[in-house]
Amino acid sequence: MKVMPSDSPPPSILKAPHPRLRRPARPVAAVDDETRALAAAMLRTMRAAGGVGLAAPQIGRSLRLIAAEIPGQTDRPLLLANPKVVSAEGQILWEEGCLSLPGISAPVRRAAKVKVAALDMQGDAVEVSAGDHLAVCLQHEIDHLDGILFVDRLSRLKRSLLMTKYEKLRRKSAREAREAREKQAAWA
Repeated sequence: MKVMPSDSPPPSILKAPHPRLRRPARPVAAVDDETRALAAAMLRTMRAAGGVGLAAPQIGRSLRLIAAEIPGQTDRPLLLANPKVVSAEGQILWEEGCLSLPGISAPVRRAAKVKVAALDMQGDAVEVSAGDHLAVCLQHEIDHLDGILFVDRLSRLKRSLLMTKYEKLRRKSAREAREAREKQAAWA
């Protein structure tokens, strides 16, 4: 793995239907400087995009590594390698969106409280207990590590409607980007 300088631009976020978003990620073999550099790059990318969570597969890296930061619920960013939900209780319905599916959101039923076992960025085993928004965020990011998107947790009809909306937004965005490039080329 190549170490990224901290002043390098944040990595791009893959957008659905990119096939890497559907592949289960490999475990992090060891938390080392390269893992920490990737986690820091993920955190920069997540913040730059206005997100609260990001999984390594979303930036094209097949590693079980997540970043999460919920204002008011985390006093510092959570950077976790090989996270796994070890207990869950209750249910909550939470409006979820995703940096890999921009422009759409839907209420998703998740566990209201979770306990997640993982490795921190020193390589030490940790357990994170979370409720509400942080619990939802951790479950959402761990799903990414298994190739699951939040829309997969919806009914077939709701998923179909949302993905139709997403495709329209994606085509519109691509068309606008193409038109901007053409306009810029005309000025050159």
